[in-house]
Amino acid sequence: MDSAQAALTAPATGQGNAMTLRAKWTLGGIIAGGTAAALLGAGSSALALYFARRVLTPARVRAADQEILAVIKEGREQQVILAATPETTHDGTYSLFFDGGAGHARIGRILSYSPAERTVLREVEAVYSGNLEAAARGWWGGATYQFPSDVGLAFEDAGIEVEGGTAPAWLIPGEPGAETWAIMVHGRGATRQECLRGARVVHELGLPNLLVSYRNDGLAPAAFDGRYGLGSTEWRDVDAAISFALARGAKDVVLFGWSMGGAICLQTADLSEHRQVIRAMVLDAPVIDWVNVLAHHAELNRIPSAVGRYGQLMMGHKVGRRLTGLAAPVDLKSMDWVSRAVELRTPTLIVHSVDDEYVPYQPSALLAEKNPDVVTFEPFEGARHAKEWNADPVRWEGLVRAWLQQQLAPRVNPGMGGSPDSGPGVPT
Repeated sequence: MDSAQAALTAPATGQGNAMTLRAKWTLGGIIAGGTAAALLGAGSSALALYFARRVLTPARVRAADQEILAVIKEGREQQVILAATPETTHDGTYSLFFDGGAGHARIGRILSYSPAERTVLREVEAVYSGNLEAAARGWWGGATYQFPSDVGLAFEDAGIEVEGGTAPAWLIPGEPGAETWAIMVHGRGATRQECLRGARVVHELGLPNLLVSYRNDGLAPAAFDGRYGLGSTEWRDVDAAISFALARGAKDVVLFGWSMGGAICLQTADLSEHRQVIRAMVLDAPVIDWVNVLAHHAELNRIPSAVGRYGQLMMGHKVGRRLTGLAAPVDLKSMDWVSRAVELRTPTLIVHSVDDEYVPYQPSALLAEKNPDVVTFEPFEGARHAKEWNADPVRWEGLVRAWLQQQLAPRVNPGMGGSPDSGPGVPT
């Protein structure tokens, strides 16, 4: 969800008109004996359905909500004047997409900021595609690189066989003979470009690195129902990526996940037949508890809490799914890792900014509090959603490097004086 900054649940009048009153009341009657619909009313029921569908349906068009006021050229260098927003006034390196996503620029440090004029002047580090000078609007994001080569890394295109076809991936080679691979999973509304921010530190550790795509992200084959499973279905594509790595010499893997990608990684570690080879996970601004996130978005969009809960009920009910378009209900409770904290046995590092406006950080902190032997929580400040690396790449890479070095250190059998990975020691 890097980048999925526009409200996912913004209500719009008239969206429920296509849904007949009979369908609304039938749903309410079947799910709750008529009580929910009777209490909410037809209009609120339609809003609950709209809320559920917005959460589950991949957006085809991103909102260009960032004004590009001017581009200044000085020789080969460029600067851009942007409307000041909570995002554009944060220090760090970010992405600016324009021309419907066909244009992509990397935006660097703040050169000047005028609160009175509500503008900010920033350095343009690179324009990967499109004509920034001709752009009037775009959207802000954290996917600062376009290809692995922009990070200085060689790569090859790979294809992972998933349900419905082949999902493209980037494979960045590691050290020859490396037996631990990294697999990186992007968030909702983003692509594998989002993961490039973590590629350098993985390469320094010598790990081969798969940056994957998954159903409904615009690159991999779409799911049959065209709906997000919020991790409950997407994990199968990550499981296929693990199979790909194992077939090419991996003995175990480290999963990286951003935002909804974190939820996908958690489901993979829970449900995959390969879960025993998942050595560790690094999760950036992960969705730990969807109920918490959806309640947060209902509040942000001034949707009554009862309506938001009814929308959640639609997602998880076998009848409600007929209206949401889901092929199968989404079990939100099974993805509540605060409640399931003791069940998580994979060593996990969570990096999460305390000012995350999109996925509240509290469930991440609670998970670590409830399972401190397995989960390490590192809070950031001033990074907003899934942009911890963007705000402070030195700290992000340092934390990840140190934690992974500890996790990947040769295992020593305790108590017997054996050498690393050598089996029981022989007393002398």
